[in-house]
Amino acid sequence: MSIKKLSKTRKNDPHFQREVAKYEQPLPSREYVLQVLEEQGKPVSFEQLCVLLDIHQDECEMFQRRLRAMEREAQLMRNRKDAYIVPELASLIAGRIEGHADGYGFLVPDDGGDDLFLDAKQMSKVLHRDRALARVIGLDRKGRREGSIVEVLERANRMVVGRVLVEHGITVIVPENRRINQDILVAPDKKTKVKSGQVVMVEIIEQPNRHSQPIGRIVEVLGNYADPGMEIEIALRKHDLPFEFSTKVVEETKALPDKVKKSEWSGRKDIRDLPLVTIDGETARDFDDAVFAEKKGRGWRLVVAIADVSHYVRPGMALDREAMERGNSVYFPRRVIPMLPEKLSNGLCSLNPDVERLAMVCDMDINNSGEIKDYNFYPAVFRSRARLTYNQVWNWLSAAAKPESEIHCALQPQLQALYALFQVLLKARHKRGAIDFETIETMMLFNEQGKIDNIIPVHRNDAHRLIEECMLAANVCASAFLQEHKQTCLYRVHEGPTPEKLEGLRSFLQEFGLGLPGGESPTAKDYGVLLEKIKPRPDAQLLQTVMLRSLRQAMYSPDNVGHFGLSYEHYTHFTSPIRRYPDLLVHRSIKSVLDGTNYKPGKWDEIGMHCSMTERRADEATRDVNNWLKCYYMRDRIGEEFAGTIASVVPFGVFVALDSVYVEGLVHVSELGEDYFQYDNVKHQMLGERSGQRYRLGDRLQVKLVRADLETGRIDFVLATPPASLRVPVPKLAAMPFPGRAAKSAPKPVAAGKKQPAAKKRHKAS
Repeated sequence: MSIKKLSKTRKNDPHFQREVAKYEQPLPSREYVLQVLEEQGKPVSFEQLCVLLDIHQDECEMFQRRLRAMEREAQLMRNRKDAYIVPELASLIAGRIEGHADGYGFLVPDDGGDDLFLDAKQMSKVLHRDRALARVIGLDRKGRREGSIVEVLERANRMVVGRVLVEHGITVIVPENRRINQDILVAPDKKTKVKSGQVVMVEIIEQPNRHSQPIGRIVEVLGNYADPGMEIEIALRKHDLPFEFSTKVVEETKALPDKVKKSEWSGRKDIRDLPLVTIDGETARDFDDAVFAEKKGRGWRLVVAIADVSHYVRPGMALDREAMERGNSVYFPRRVIPMLPEKLSNGLCSLNPDVERLAMVCDMDINNSGEIKDYNFYPAVFRSRARLTYNQVWNWLSAAAKPESEIHCALQPQLQALYALFQVLLKARHKRGAIDFETIETMMLFNEQGKIDNIIPVHRNDAHRLIEECMLAANVCASAFLQEHKQTCLYRVHEGPTPEKLEGLRSFLQEFGLGLPGGESPTAKDYGVLLEKIKPRPDAQLLQTVMLRSLRQAMYSPDNVGHFGLSYEHYTHFTSPIRRYPDLLVHRSIKSVLDGTNYKPGKWDEIGMHCSMTERRADEATRDVNNWLKCYYMRDRIGEEFAGTIASVVPFGVFVALDSVYVEGLVHVSELGEDYFQYDNVKHQMLGERSGQRYRLGDRLQVKLVRADLETGRIDFVLATPPASLRVPVPKLAAMPFPGRAAKSAPKPVAAGKKQPAAKKRHKAS
C-alpha cells in the first residue's frame, strides 16, 4: 500500500510520521486505535474498526496481529460478543497476580494504583505471577479494594517444581512455591513411576479455571526431598534461575583462547611492572579486582585493575545474551551458578597470579584528605603478583603473623601503603556521612553428607574494609567519568526513605526520646549522627534495625538520583563484571567514551529493571536454600531451649533469632500468652490488651524448639519461660470471652500489618 494512497482518516493519526519511519506498510498507531475506540463510546467489532480506520483487505492480517499484541498488554480487550472495548472505560484494571500461601492473593495494577484483594474463589482461576484483568466489586472487611477476575491475559507458569503426593490412588504435585496455592493434578502416565515425597518438575498442560484445578505432566524426577543438594535444585527451578548454558554459548566459549595472546596487548598500557595483588575470601575462585597503592607526594596513587570481560563478551554474542538473562552470579552454600562459563569466570577473566591478564584500569590520585583529585581509565595488560586472602593480609597488618615466602615479604611495603590509604579513605567516608550499619554475617560449615555441621559468625576485619574502600573509589570515578562525558549507563541508585517510612521511624524514635535530624529530607549524615549517638545504648541493635528498615532498596537505573546510603551524588558498579551484568555494561560505556563512540545496548530503563529483578531473584533463591538447610539442621534439636532476640514482629507473631546457632524461627501469636495481642507496625511490637504484656523488636526471649518442618521450611518456637505478667491464674471466662476464640488463626484477632522486608546480601561494594 503506497503512502500516497492512504486516506485522510489514516493521516489524521497523531503518530502517523512515527509509524511511517518504522514500517514500510504503516498501520494505525496503538494510540490512534484507542482514540477511535474511545470516541465511539461503545464496543466495536473488528469489521467496524476496519471501516473506521480505513483498513484495506490486504492489511487485515497485519492489523489483527497488532490488535492481538494490544490485547496481550491489556490496552484493549474483547467482550463476549467478540467486540473490542477499552478496559479503562469498562472499569477494568490490568495487573500481575501475587499469590499468598493461605489461598488468597492480590492483583498488583500495572498503573501503580492500590492492590486489589482477591479471595480464594477468584484465585482458583489463576496462579501466582499470571497477568489478568479484574473489576473492583467493593471493599473487603479490612477496607481494601476487592476484585473479581474478568479475564486472564497471560499465563506465567508453564513448568513448576513440586513434591509428589499420592492419596487414594490420585497423584498430585504440591508446588514448592507456596504462592502457587493450588495442587496440580497429574495426568495418568504408565511410563513415569513416582513415589510420594519425591521432587519432580511438572509441565502444566491445562491451566486452572473456575471449574477445575490445573493439570500437569511429570517431565523430570529430581530425586528424594532429603538428597544432598536437592535444596539447590529446587531453588533453581522455583525461582526460574538459568543454570545450564546453551549449546551456542558452549560453542562460543570453546572458540575462546586458553590464555591471553600477545596480539591482544595492542592498544593497551603495559603495567606488568606494578605489583598488583588480589585480596579475596579463602573460598573465592573468580578474582575480578586487583589493587596497588603507593605514596605520591603528600597524597597517594591508587590503581584498581578490573578484569576486562568486555574484551571477550561482545554485544550480539550468545554469551552476552546469556549473561544478561542471568544478570549476576548466584552464590549458594558450596555451589555457585556463574553468570559466565567457567573458562571465563575462573580462567581467562579471573586475575590469577603470575599470568598475563587483560584489564580495565582506574588510576587515581588521592590527596591526604581522602579526596580523589584526578583519575584515568585505560585498557591494560598486567600480572597479579599474588592471590591473598583477607585473613592473611590482616594477620600481617596487625602483626599477628609474619609473611613466610619471599614474594609475600616483598609485598609488605605495598600492603602497608594500602592500609595507610584505607585509613585516609575511612576518615573521608565518615566526613562524607556514609551510613555504616554493623551487621553479623554467618558461614555454614558442612559435613560429608552435605548438611550443616555448624553455623559460625564471620567477623569483617580491616582487610575487608580496605578492599571495599578501594572498590568504592573506582566505582565513583566510573560514574563521574560517564556523567562528565554524557554517556548513558546504569547507575546504582539508592533513594532516601519514603515520607511514610520516615514518619514511622520518627514516631518510633520518639518512644525512646530520640529524634532524626534533617527535617523532611534527612541525609545519610543525619542517619550517621544518630547511629553514633545510640552506639553506647543497650538497645542500640534494636534502634539500628528499625533505622535500616526505613531505607529503600538499592537498584539499577539510567536516571542518576544518587546513592543515599553511601552519601554519593553519583555512583555505579564497575568492579565486578565477572559476576554482575551492569558492571559489564559500564565497562562497555567507558570504552565507548575512550573510542569516541556512543554505546546503546537498548532501552536502558528496561535493562536496569531486569538487572534489579535478577539481583532480588538471586537473594530470594539463596535465602530459600539457607532456610531449608537451617531447618534440616534444627530437626535434631527439637525440645532444646535457646536464648534469642526478637528479630522481627509480624501480625501473626514474633521471629526470634537465636544467639548460639544464628537461626530464626517463629513464636506464633497463640503462644505469646492467654490474651488478645494487637500488632503495632510503627512501634514494632505486639501488645496484650488485658495484660499489657509487650513483645518488641530487640527484646530478649528464652524459647524452646517444637517444630522444624522441611516441607514448609518453618521453624517454630514456644516460650520456654512465660512472662511474669502472664503467670497469674486467670478465670476461664476472662481468658476466653466466647467459645473457640483462642483457637482461631493468628491474623483474625490481631490488626493487619505489612510484610517483613527481605534480608539483603552484602557485596564488596553496595
